Amino acid sequence: MLRLVALDLDGTLVDVESSWAVVHRHFGDRNDEGLRRFLAKEIDDHEFIRSDVRIWRRHRPDLRIDELEEILGGVPLMPGAEALVRGLRARGARTAIISGGIDLLARRVARDLGVDVALANGFRVAPDGRLTGEGIVRVPILEKEAVLASLQSQLGIGPDETASVGNSEIDVGLFRRSRVGIAFRPVDDVVRRGATTIVPGENLEAILDVLRDFPRVGPPAPA
Repeated sequence: MLRLVALDLDGTLVDVESSWAVVHRHFGDRNDEGLRRFLAKEIDDHEFIRSDVRIWRRHRPDLRIDELEEILGGVPLMPGAEALVRGLRARGARTAIISGGIDLLARRVARDLGVDVALANGFRVAPDGRLTGEGIVRVPILEKEAVLASLQSQLGIGPDETASVGNSEIDVGLFRRSRVGIAFRPVDDVVRRGATTIVPGENLEAILDVLRDFPRVGPPAPA
C-alpha cells in the first residue's frame, strides 16, 4: 500500500518553474549570481535566501510579507492538481508538499487542495510585517531526501509505503526514499534516470493511473 505521497511544488503542483523566480520577475530582476554561488557550494541555503531578499529590497526597501503573499497569489495550479490530491485522499493516502520553494505559496496550495503537510522555506519578519532579510530553511534545496525521511519517521510510514512526484534533479532525493518515484514533466535527464515512472503529459491527474494497481489504504484520509 502507498500510505504517503510526497509532492514537489514548483513545476509540479504549480505551473511555474520557481516561486523565487516569480518574485524576481515581479521586480524585473534575477539572482543568477546567487544561484551560481549556491550551486558551487560557496554559500548555503540561508545565504541564498538572504541574497534573494537583498535584491527584492533594492526595489522595495520596506518589503512586507503580505506584499510577497500578494505577488505569489496569482501563481496557477498545475492542470489536474485538484483531481490528483482528491484521488489520493480517496485512496486513504496522506499527502505532503516538500519544496525548496516559498512557504507562502506552499501553504496556500495545501489549503486549497487539502494537502496534509506543507514543508517549504520562508522568511523572518519584524513585528510590523517587514522582511528582516533572514530566511527560515525547512527544506534545504539539496537535502529533500533527509526531509522526507524525517517526515516518514514522524508519521510511522516507511519508504516502501511512499510515492513521490517531482520534475527536476533536486527531487531525485525524494525518489530514493520512495517505492515509486514519478517524474512529472521532467526537465532534465537526471530526474528521468532517477524515477521509476515518467509522466510526460501536462495533467497531474494522469499520476492516478500510475498508482491504480496499488491497493487502497482504507477509508479516505480525513479532511
